[in-house]
Amino acid sequence: MEAIPAVDLKGGRCVRLRQGRMDDETVFSDDPVAMAKRWADLGAQRLHVVDLDGAVQGRPANAAVIAAICRALEIPVQLGGGVRDLAGLTATLELGVDRVILGTLAARQPEVALEAVERFPGRVVIGIDARDGKVAVSGWLETSELDYLEAAKRFDAPGVAAIVFTDISRDGMHSGPNLESTARLCAHVSRPVIAAGGVHDMADVRRMLAMAPLGLAGFITGRAIYEGSLDLAEALAACAAA
Repeated sequence: MEAIPAVDLKGGRCVRLRQGRMDDETVFSDDPVAMAKRWADLGAQRLHVVDLDGAVQGRPANAAVIAAICRALEIPVQLGGGVRDLAGLTATLELGVDRVILGTLAARQPEVALEAVERFPGRVVIGIDARDGKVAVSGWLETSELDYLEAAKRFDAPGVAAIVFTDISRDGMHSGPNLESTARLCAHVSRPVIAAGGVHDMADVRRMLAMAPLGLAGFITGRAIYEGSLDLAEALAACAAA
């Protein structure tokens, strides 16, 4: 299982939001590249980057910073936020990104997202962001009527690298991951599932590790490693030993 640190970009800085609210941010660094290197130096095998401005604007907004992060790291980077068409996907991959997360595009135009999977097998991750079980889009500013399990089932196909599931109500809140919803998702799809939102400490990490037999391939952690309630090196060691 992978423990994947997150770097969220807003205005060129490294921030964390609470429940995805753009007006409730904490700035952790003015140098996202240095922060990304910090997590890589601790042993992370993958970095999760979110272009928060891009997610709201509907187009990539922090391309220069993203490219700099990719150049600085030897580990793969996966990116979400603002990729709404095939041209944007191609441009994002050209920045040096290893995998691109499609969320809003997958929810609104699943046929285009599936075309992306066919064109770039193994390099597309489907993002399922849920609020009360319903898929949220456009940087979590809008909530659709689409059930998160139904959305995930559409993309349970070869070529999809993984499905990232975020429970918005838990994101940045130190409240623990939504194990029940995550387990239901794992049971509904055959693709690897990566959980995000709510991981607070090593107790939560151990709960995540116990779900590996269900198909949980990893978890993304942000605020916990920035504020110190979770030691990333310890989490990585636990994952390696499992």
